[in-house]
Amino acid sequence: MSVPVTVLCGELGAGKTTLLSTLLESTDRDVAVLVNDVGDVNVDADLVEARTDLEGGEEVLALENGCICCSLGGELSRSVIRLWQEHDFDHLVVEASGVGEPEPIARQFVRGPAGGPYDLEAVVTVVDARRFHDRFADDGSDRESDTPPATPERRGEDDSGNRPLADLVLAQVEFCDLLVVNKCDLVDAAERERVVTLLETLQPRAEIVTTEYGALDPEDLLGVDRFDLEAATDAAGWKRALEDEGGAEDGTCEEHAHGHADNEHDHDHEDDHTDHDHGHDDEHAHPPERYGIVVDGYHRRRPLHPERFAALLSDLPDELVRAKGLCWIAGRDRQAITMSQAGDETTLEVTGRWIASLSEDQQELYREGQSDLEWDDTWGDRETRLALIGRGLDLEALTQRLDDCLLTDAELDADWSTFENPAPTGMGETVVISGDG
Repeated sequence: MSVPVTVLCGELGAGKTTLLSTLLESTDRDVAVLVNDVGDVNVDADLVEARTDLEGGEEVLALENGCICCSLGGELSRSVIRLWQEHDFDHLVVEASGVGEPEPIARQFVRGPAGGPYDLEAVVTVVDARRFHDRFADDGSDRESDTPPATPERRGEDDSGNRPLADLVLAQVEFCDLLVVNKCDLVDAAERERVVTLLETLQPRAEIVTTEYGALDPEDLLGVDRFDLEAATDAAGWKRALEDEGGAEDGTCEEHAHGHADNEHDHDHEDDHTDHDHGHDDEHAHPPERYGIVVDGYHRRRPLHPERFAALLSDLPDELVRAKGLCWIAGRDRQAITMSQAGDETTLEVTGRWIASLSEDQQELYREGQSDLEWDDTWGDRETRLALIGRGLDLEALTQRLDDCLLTDAELDADWSTFENPAPTGMGETVVISGDG
């Protein structure tokens, strides 16, 4: 019989280890733990082991000096398989590093070697209510008129790569089936509700619970079979925005040669965000109708001028929380470039090729397999399709600014190679553009 697995994610300081330690103290299940820390000394593993009754800490494994979603992926599979072979336990909890992405970890338990002895039950993301509010949800409405706004936290690159931390935080939110909003003692009721509302928009499928000091009923974490890989992959709010914007006529931005063909799924979102001082009913307002949260799509079939687009990305409105999708940038006519904005930093990454850049034979094969793919006689499948999520965001003004980045008729006829172009060129290559503020 497969052993159920819970993957526990969340940024550094969100309270994952506290929640896990509390869970181990309060559950009757025999729980094995794998703790990952990016560093030479695994502090989290020491803390967890000190608070368990497992003899000799034999069932607390530590993976150090790397991230299990990338460099330690193979070691993760080997470690948990060895653990399963050598010990008897009821449940495995994997506490990921604060800079770990949940999706690659989940795939190792679904489609990797660990999928044999284990059954992935849930991916849980822990959110620091105070930090998330101040970073993404604060619109200033709760501050006294003579109180200056807090200084925004600077969100730089993490220690192991180029991806901005804010982008990782939202990736952890967007790929999970349970969101634990922790440290709610540090926010008031209105701030907490604003955080929950924004989280509902970013990840409509996930159940949300609120808590303080990581105090959560073990039954909310263990023994609840929530996980569905395809649903989790497609459930992010930005993907739904693209689907809603595109409709049946336009298809979706991810139907390109980079291999992320869109799949339609029925993502029922049950509003049973129970207990922990946060209740809902079926008549609550849709998130975009509360706190000025807006969700929309942007779709154009004219290339972006690389210099004007980069200038825009360095000066995006503070009210824009999330923008993500595919970009067609002039001078990068082979590269399908994914734009991912979170907070004041935007990542541009080459994630594949436009089908129109392939040979005619290859184009025909791809188009036969995607009969509903929108195709322009001149530009093929090249397009810019973005999802925009914000609070108090002037969508009309932002749309106009994006339109101003498009090539003019005269520029369409110019030599695009003469444009100064900061956009990446190689597969997997990443460029991060920071805001001026």
